[in-house]
Amino acid sequence: METTEPLIFDGHNDVLFKLFNAGGVKAAESFVFGCDGAIDLPRAKMGGLGGGFFAIYIPSDDFSLDDLGAMKIPPYDLPLPKPIGLSAATAVTLQQAAILIRLQELGALEICTTAAQIKDCMAKGKLAAIMHIEGAEGIDEDFHALDVLHQAGLRSLGPVWSRPTAYGHGVPFRFPSDGDIGPGLTEAGFRLIRRCNELKIMVDLSHLNEAGFWDIAKHSDAPLVATHSNAHAICDSSRNLTDKQLSAIAESDGMVGVNFAVNFLREDGQQDAGTSVEIILRHLDHLINILGEDRVGLGSDYDGATVPEAISSVAGLLNLRDAMRAHGFNEPLLNKLCHENWLRVLEKTWGA
Repeated sequence: METTEPLIFDGHNDVLFKLFNAGGVKAAESFVFGCDGAIDLPRAKMGGLGGGFFAIYIPSDDFSLDDLGAMKIPPYDLPLPKPIGLSAATAVTLQQAAILIRLQELGALEICTTAAQIKDCMAKGKLAAIMHIEGAEGIDEDFHALDVLHQAGLRSLGPVWSRPTAYGHGVPFRFPSDGDIGPGLTEAGFRLIRRCNELKIMVDLSHLNEAGFWDIAKHSDAPLVATHSNAHAICDSSRNLTDKQLSAIAESDGMVGVNFAVNFLREDGQQDAGTSVEIILRHLDHLINILGEDRVGLGSDYDGATVPEAISSVAGLLNLRDAMRAHGFNEPLLNKLCHENWLRVLEKTWGA
């Protein structure tokens, strides 16, 4: 039975980067009426997308998402892009934040800073958006930009996107591999985590290497959250989390959103859109076994990854719900996985 209930709150999408490439703020109207890619407003309504984390992503001159095509034939080890300068990264960060603000002006969504706002949006049928930064290259070490963006609605931040930043080190796209690659947070990184804790900005562990993960686990006073990561026990990718890491997230009463990217799902690490959605269910089962039913959700990576063809856009979330029900997930569990768990951890991180 195809149904848009329960609504899905998604841990990660890259639609702002897609619109940035399509013309920036001027391209925002295409989101309202329909555009290429995985997410726009008409398909969000078709698929029952209630909202999610809208990522601000800064591209590298020496790396593009097209380079990820190398992951079609494992094993692979893509070299990390070079660090990006502050001024260039800040400019892109502000441009993508402006796109999100423009989408709000157009009535396509509402930028939410509390769990209560998200609940209200979902009840009204309005798309709820969290402003999220994936890689803090655009944040100066005095945190002036962080304070300004926080006032604009920023409530979630990942210190790195794979390449190194002033704050820490990520993992390269490597298979097979674990995340025990290089050093963790820098001294500026520890200060960034403290400031995020003070501002109640959620810290995202996805893309961090293992040393950085444990640095945050030791020093952050907030629940540990990975917005779009999978189980290393099933897929031996450097981007995925080991059972030890998952146990630490559980102990912090945190959260993991399952990433739909097929190369982080499949046992062979292959990038193949023909992959069945059943592999997502395997990861959900594994995560639930370690984290419990209250700490697992969805983190699609739509518009930033190759995902199974059956769920190639948010309209396909109908198919995912059907598969979850057929797998034996009852309605209370389905509600938790689709949005309730995200609301729980956000309320615990942000406050009421």
